[in-house]
Amino acid sequence: MKFEYDIIVIGAGHAGCEAASACARMGAQTLLITIDMNKIAQMSCNPAVGGIAKGQIVREIDALGGQMGIITDLSSIQFRMLNRSKGPAMWSPRAQSDRMEFSKLWRETLENTENLYMWQDSASELIIENKKVKGVITQLGVKFTAKKIILTAGTFLNGLMHVGRAQVAGGRVAEPQSHGITEQLTALGFTADRMKTGTPVRIDGRSVHWSMTTPQYGDEGFYKFSYLPHIKRRLRQLPCYITYTNKHTHEILRQGLPDSPLYNGQIKSIGPRYCPSIETKIVTFAEKEEHQLFLEPEGETTQEYYLNGFSSSLPLNIQVEALHSVPALADVQIYRPGYAIEYDFFDPTQLHHTLETKLIEGLYFAGQVNGTTGYEEAAGQGLMAGINATLSLQGKPALILARDQSYIGVLIDDLVTKGVDEPYRMFTSRAEYRILLRQDDADMRLTPIGYSVGLATEERFNIMESKRMQRDSLIQFCSDFSVKPALINTALEKLGTAPLKQGVKLRDLITRPELGIMVLAQHIEALQQQIEAIEDSRRNEIVECAEILIKYEGYIERERMVAEKIKRLEDVKLESRLDYSKITALSTEARMKLEKIKPVTVGQASRIPGISPSDISILLLLLGR
Repeated sequence: MKFEYDIIVIGAGHAGCEAASACARMGAQTLLITIDMNKIAQMSCNPAVGGIAKGQIVREIDALGGQMGIITDLSSIQFRMLNRSKGPAMWSPRAQSDRMEFSKLWRETLENTENLYMWQDSASELIIENKKVKGVITQLGVKFTAKKIILTAGTFLNGLMHVGRAQVAGGRVAEPQSHGITEQLTALGFTADRMKTGTPVRIDGRSVHWSMTTPQYGDEGFYKFSYLPHIKRRLRQLPCYITYTNKHTHEILRQGLPDSPLYNGQIKSIGPRYCPSIETKIVTFAEKEEHQLFLEPEGETTQEYYLNGFSSSLPLNIQVEALHSVPALADVQIYRPGYAIEYDFFDPTQLHHTLETKLIEGLYFAGQVNGTTGYEEAAGQGLMAGINATLSLQGKPALILARDQSYIGVLIDDLVTKGVDEPYRMFTSRAEYRILLRQDDADMRLTPIGYSVGLATEERFNIMESKRMQRDSLIQFCSDFSVKPALINTALEKLGTAPLKQGVKLRDLITRPELGIMVLAQHIEALQQQIEAIEDSRRNEIVECAEILIKYEGYIERERMVAEKIKRLEDVKLESRLDYSKITALSTEARMKLEKIKPVTVGQASRIPGISPSDISILLLLLGR
């Protein structure tokens, strides 16, 4: 039995699993402590991974060598590419997962990872000496020592659940809260606060009138999360179902507001704006007569359904009565009610970009303890905390992903620079370089980085290079091949686009909105042969990547130039060079914010809320720039 480790990860949620896996695979002796080994990587809320901007994060995790994309593909029961009607910068993959299979696969993965050990218990105290972590003491009184600790406690730190006026201490239904660590850290000077999130009822599918719902099917085709070609979806694909609330539903819900923890003063913590409860919806959007509800299957074989859109902490009788007012749910039987949960989090401006805390050396925070919401945001943080803790252990430079490199970089920079005033959720609009951060090319952006730090395997790196070579070969062919009017004009007229007056390069035809490589290949034999030469298992993926680069070349180059220009500010280092409190030329707000955040670069300083362009000019002047 080992009691001494290089790294200890506290919590086996989505952040903890990615952190522990990354540490161990990079060579660190790693211990993962979890309250319940049967609920590893539990999908506490909806049984889905990805979505708007979140899907890009999952593809980035996979590109770096993380596990979430692989496990999602293997447990997927429906896959959709969202926002296909918009440009490729907005395309976002999303998958429904078999919740039990997802957790089972994560446990199998962790149990069979070399250097990784698990311990079922609750961490109650950190061992800290001279502002450095030394280990953990558990609820059972067991002492484990380590050089680095990654805290990924999710909603468990002093977690408190609400159903109407009923309150139950816990981090999830039927799981105990964790206490002791928040109190210890606040005594050491950390700033902590409370956040709130919630989850809907779970429904017995046998009691639903399915004929009164509208099925929503997934996309057929090659889409998946992992860039590894041998990882494939293998479970039966199932539809979701759509139904709606009505006026009567809303009347019933309003009757319950006096007993709602959100409106009777019981809950005072910060709730999510972008995933509101049903009671918040009927108050905020009082003029709406209906709200869309999605019945999402929890697994391939279970009858359990998640009612997306009906998150609630109202009393049980109000939840049931409101559900029965929806025709499709008139006879519904539920497995358990929706509930709200409050939990502790720490102000993320207390972190470096590595996710190591500024106050305690060797202590890292990742996931909901940083004020974020969502499996994907948590997993991305866990991966980066694991990578950086291990690199620090190895005496190597930290890995900081820039805002023009990844959504993960945007996420972490937003957290440590701006902090949070509500549960943080990633959107494409948060990324100023989203044309560069598309889901189709995360491997090109990040796999070389993952390989260089020792996480992405040589096999993965070679797969990425093979894709690059085949993609570039296709682009070169399209740039060189000339198309004569006689060859294509009849087809162009049928396709509803203007015929050619003279010969053009094939690339020029592909840039037309109505045309694409696959469409043109049906009429140009040489192009069809070029496509058939591409590796069969990745053909559609590679063709799509090539087409995006051809069609959007101008936009991509323009955004890259802007990113390079802004990046110059990231090269101007600030840390420890200036005493902001004495710079009277700065505004009072700027002095306070700069003193609190202590930005590493002028670029980071420019993104702090309340810092004006004139403040940045003063900093550059003082630095002699």
